[in-house]
Amino acid sequence: MRLTRRQFLQGSAALAPAVSNVLLPGLGGAFAGLAPAVAGAAAEPTTLKISHQFPGGSATDGDFRDRLCHVFASELEKRSHGSLKGVVYPNSSLMKTQAQFSSMRKGALDMSLVPLNYAGGEVPEVNIGLMPGVVTSYEKGAAWHKAEVGKALYDTLADKGVLLVSWIWQAGGVASRTKAIIEPEDAKGLKVRGGSREMDMVLKQAGAAVLNMPSNEIYAGLQTGALDAAMTSSTSLISFRLEEVAKALTTGRGHTYWFMFEPLMISRSIFEKLGKPEQDLIMALGADMEKFALEHAKGDDQQVATIYTKAGGKAYDMNEATVAKWQAIARETAWKDYAAKSEGCARILKLVEKVL
Repeated sequence: MRLTRRQFLQGSAALAPAVSNVLLPGLGGAFAGLAPAVAGAAAEPTTLKISHQFPGGSATDGDFRDRLCHVFASELEKRSHGSLKGVVYPNSSLMKTQAQFSSMRKGALDMSLVPLNYAGGEVPEVNIGLMPGVVTSYEKGAAWHKAEVGKALYDTLADKGVLLVSWIWQAGGVASRTKAIIEPEDAKGLKVRGGSREMDMVLKQAGAAVLNMPSNEIYAGLQTGALDAAMTSSTSLISFRLEEVAKALTTGRGHTYWFMFEPLMISRSIFEKLGKPEQDLIMALGADMEKFALEHAKGDDQQVATIYTKAGGKAYDMNEATVAKWQAIARETAWKDYAAKSEGCARILKLVEKVL
């Protein structure tokens, strides 16, 4: 059966006589969302384990991705009247980063917030989630959600056993130990972590040597000199304290070619064991989280520049002309390579270009 998010959300109005707006805790009124009631709490609550690789905190403090998971868990219990609970496992404490996606597919992990391109070895289509140049603003990323490309990506994942709950995009930057990487020629001769196979192809074309590692290993790479520079999201640049080991920053604010799709996901097999009210609640709550993620992702794009300058480093911004240079390299390398992978990849790229 092919599932869509729209199907999950249909009928929510019939589940509760009235749908009220609620303020999520600790957000200062940042957003309000649907609060469908789940009637008849089960005698034994269902607990969902939520895993991610980022530093742990709380619902009000720390990496916003960890905070998002904590708020999701708290609201899940409140809105379900205790029939559903969530437990957050930060910093890959439940399982290794690279194992999370495959574990969701098998039903061995309930939920995860993880960069989707990490699953590119299993599902080539998802490499579009960190394809340089296909998203150049938060607005363009958000447009995927209701566009044909969003449905194609959702259906691809559903067929593989994973469902998208919250669509989260993050702009990224480059942390460098020595000189900043702004123009493509700046990467020549440097050892760089790109974050995806596709970004690595672009970097190689620009003359860099590339290394592959999760974002939570970048600090050690820069500290030891194994890396000269690393690309990652603004939030990871902050949370992993990379200003301590890298003094030049190319920001993701204003103009950038580097956006990461880092959604909150749930195992389809776990999801389908839940009742329809619980399913609708999870999807409605996931939609609420997207507003929170957008606000804080944009905030981190600005904050990271302040952090670097206060630490004695320098922050640099890109302009549209520079973004276009990187995008041109991506079209001739990573985009072509991705489209050649499969019919599904070629179709998704065509749908992306419609949004562009």
